[in-house]
Amino acid sequence: MDLDAGRDAAIGRPLSRRAEVNLTRRLRSWLSAWSGPEDDPVTTLVRTHRAVHSSADAATLRRGYAIAESAHRGQMRKSGDPYITHPLAVAQILAELGMDTITLVAALLHDTVEDTDYTLQALEDDFGPEVALLVDGVTKFDKVFYGADAEAETIRKMILAAGKDVRVLIIKLADRLHNMRTLDARSAKSRARIAGATLDVLVPLCDRLGVQALKRELEDAVLFHLEPEAYQHIDGHVRVHGGWVTYLSTVVGQARAALRRNKVAGDVVPRPRHYYSIWKDTVAGGYPEPYDPPRVVIVVDGPDTDCYAALGAVHGLWRPVAGRFKDFIASPKNNLYRSLHTTVIGPDDRSVEVLIRTEGMHRAAEYGIAVNFRFPKLAERDDRAAADQLAWLRRVLDWEQETPDPAQFLESLRCDLAETQIQVFCDGNAVVLPSGSTPVDLAYELGREVGDHCVAARINGRLAPLSSTLAEGDVVDIFATDDRPSEFDLDAEPPGPRREWLGFVKSPHAQMQINRFFAERQAPGMTIADKVRLGRAAIGLALRRHSRGLASDLPLRRLAEELGYPDLETMLVAVFDRKLAPDTVVEQLITLVDQRPE
Repeated sequence: MDLDAGRDAAIGRPLSRRAEVNLTRRLRSWLSAWSGPEDDPVTTLVRTHRAVHSSADAATLRRGYAIAESAHRGQMRKSGDPYITHPLAVAQILAELGMDTITLVAALLHDTVEDTDYTLQALEDDFGPEVALLVDGVTKFDKVFYGADAEAETIRKMILAAGKDVRVLIIKLADRLHNMRTLDARSAKSRARIAGATLDVLVPLCDRLGVQALKRELEDAVLFHLEPEAYQHIDGHVRVHGGWVTYLSTVVGQARAALRRNKVAGDVVPRPRHYYSIWKDTVAGGYPEPYDPPRVVIVVDGPDTDCYAALGAVHGLWRPVAGRFKDFIASPKNNLYRSLHTTVIGPDDRSVEVLIRTEGMHRAAEYGIAVNFRFPKLAERDDRAAADQLAWLRRVLDWEQETPDPAQFLESLRCDLAETQIQVFCDGNAVVLPSGSTPVDLAYELGREVGDHCVAARINGRLAPLSSTLAEGDVVDIFATDDRPSEFDLDAEPPGPRREWLGFVKSPHAQMQINRFFAERQAPGMTIADKVRLGRAAIGLALRRHSRGLASDLPLRRLAEELGYPDLETMLVAVFDRKLAPDTVVEQLITLVDQRPE
C-alpha cells in the first residue's frame, strides 16, 4: 500500500484500487483460460508479500488461494465479479500492510466456512489451528438462529477471538475496506447502513489499533457514501489547491535548512490531509470553506530528545501559534500514537501545521499494531509497547463477561471506543477515560477496590462532588474509605457504591463493577426486576459457553412450563437465587430446542 499516495487515496482513486482493478481483469482472464504462471492471479499477492517478507512461503499462499477459489467457484458478488475477487483483494490489502503469511492465508479463506461447504475442521486440518482461529474469529453468526442479535454477537465473538490473536481485527478491517471500495454495487439503503456501521464501530477500532494506513481510506469511503455533497465540495477544493505543492516546497526547504543549522538530523516532507479529516475540522470549526491548512511532518533520525530539538529549530524559524502545541510524546494517545504537534506562522504569514516524530514513531503512526508484523525484528525489542497497545482490549474482555445482553455490549463497546476521550492525571500517571467521565469512572479505572470504596475526590486541588465531569488535563485525587481528607464529613454516608452512581458514570467498566457489587451482595433495594435481569444474564453467559444463543424467549418459556414454574420470570428469579443452576437450565434448553419437531 502506497502510504504517501496523497489526495488520490480517496474513493475510487487509490493506487491500491487501480492495482485491484488490474487484478480483477487478470483473474477474469485466468478463469476463462489459464495460460501460464504470469497470469496466475496470486502472482501480484506473492510479489507484494515478498517485497516485505523476502522468505515468505508462497506455496502456502497458492494452496490457500486454490482451496478458496474451488470453494467459492460459481459464486458471484453483487458487482458481477467472481466472488474469489473479494478474499483475494482482502489478502492484497493485508500484504500491502505488511502482515505475515498466516494472516494472508486466513484472508483468502475468511469467507469459506461461512459461505461454502468447507468446514472449520477441514480448514484446521489443511492449514493448522492459527489459521482456523483467525477464520473462525471473522465468521459471522447466522441471523436465522440469533435474530436481531446476530450483528452484536458477531462483534462480541470477534472481540473475544482478538483477545487470543489481534490479527482477527486486522483481517476484519481489511475485509470492510474492500467492501467499502465496492459499495456502489449495493442499494442506497444498504450503502447508508454499512457506511454508518463502519463509522460507528470499525473506524474507532481501526483508530484504537493505530492503523492509520487503513483508517484514512475507511473514513474517506464513509464520507463519500454518507455525505456525498460534502465529499465533492472537498474534492473540488483539493484539486484547485493542488495539495499546496508550490507553497509546501518553500516550507520544506526552509525547515530543512533550519534543521541543518541546529545540527538535527532528519527530513521534512509534505503531509496532506485526507478528505474526512478536512471535513471533520471544517464542521467542528464552522468554517464556510474546507479547512485545509498546509502541513508537513519532520522525521528525525535520532532519539526522542531530537524531536524537541527540531521543535526548537522550527519555533526559532517561525512564530508558534499560541495554544496549538500538543506533546503526544510525553503523553501518548490511547492508541500509543506519539508525536509533537505545533502550528506556526510560516512563509507569507500563512498558518502551517508541523508534526515532529522519530522514525519509530512514524512507523507506528502509519501501521499501529500491524507494525509488529511488518517489522517483526523491531517488535521483538519492544514487546512492552505492543502489550500496552492492547490494554484497551483486555479491559473490554474484562467487562464483556458481565454484559450478557448483546445490544448493551455493543453500546458499551461504542462508548469504550468513542473518539472523544480525555486524559487526566492521578498520582502522577496519565489515565485515558471517555469524554464526560467522573471521578467514579477514574476510581474504577484505578481498581475495583478503589472504586467500591471511593468517597471523595479532589480536582485540581479542590474538593468536588463525585458526579463532577472531568476535563482534559485535570489532576485528580481519589479518596477511598480509609484515607478521607480531614475536611470531608466522615459521617455523611457509609462507604460503598451508591445506586445513583449508575446515573452519571460514563465508562462501561465502572457500570459493570457497580452492577456486580450489588449483584454479589443482593444489596437492599434489589427488586424482582433486578433478579430477573441478572438471572437472564447468568443464562446468557452459560449459553455462550456452549456457543449458543436465543433469538426469542419462546424456548425459555416452554422450559419454565416443563420445569413447573408458573412463568418465565419466576424461573429466572430461581436462577438468581441459586435454586436452579444456569448450566442445568442451558443443558435442558439445548435438549428442548434440538429435539423440537421440524
